[in-house]
Amino acid sequence: MPSLHETQARVMDALQRRSDALPAAPLLRRSAGLAAERRLQVYRHNVEASLGTALAAVYPVLARLVGETCFASLARAYAARHPSRSGHLHPFGAEMAGFVAAQDALAGLPYLADVAALEWAVHEVHHEGDDLPFEVAALAAVPIEAQPRLCLQLQHASRFVASPFPVLAIWQANQPDIDFPPTVSLADGGLRLLVGRRGFEVEFRHLDDAEDRWLRELARGRSLADASAAALAIDPVFDLGATLGRHLALGSFRSASLDAESTA
Repeated sequence: MPSLHETQARVMDALQRRSDALPAAPLLRRSAGLAAERRLQVYRHNVEASLGTALAAVYPVLARLVGETCFASLARAYAARHPSRSGHLHPFGAEMAGFVAAQDALAGLPYLADVAALEWAVHEVHHEGDDLPFEVAALAAVPIEAQPRLCLQLQHASRFVASPFPVLAIWQANQPDIDFPPTVSLADGGLRLLVGRRGFEVEFRHLDDAEDRWLRELARGRSLADASAAALAIDPVFDLGATLGRHLALGSFRSASLDAESTA
């Protein structure tokens, strides 16, 4: 008699198409209705449908771009390769961008993976927890000599997206409520974004290269001096005051602290 763990593993393998249904069929309770193999097929279909629906809810633009049939096939392949390992479906779909990038059949649409990355960022930011408003006035209390050691923590509802393609325009043009999507030219070039949230609204904050580097360094826990040095290495005329003021106004930060180990 297999253990509970073995029973669960065999049934899950069958439901996720990692093995044939026959080894798992005898583990099901006998029924006067459908045969065990047929019941497993019904359960498998329900699992696939539920996971496919969950992915379509997170990636509606990706689904629209590739078409319903292609997306259904993509969702089944993704679920088999990256099965849900959580008690809820919120984290399911996190690897979609990399999965799409590895699909040879989609190589002719090289922007799809970055569209998926943008959709996942929107999903995470939308469901991220709220932070208390940042008290900007507290910065005024920091002595001038200590200001280079400041560490600014980004809002938890913050994600970075970078792409050589105009993925935000593609995403905006293919929202479900748009019947006739406008044409987006890939020649429009790429972008760098900080995907954030203000209240219940997801916001897209365009960044230049130096600003992107500055924020990413801050997100890593680097001090204001170190992050600014990294930005200046990209753009010698990087304006710290203007950039800091912009993101204070946007509410990009949640807190500030002093880094005692800063190189500044």
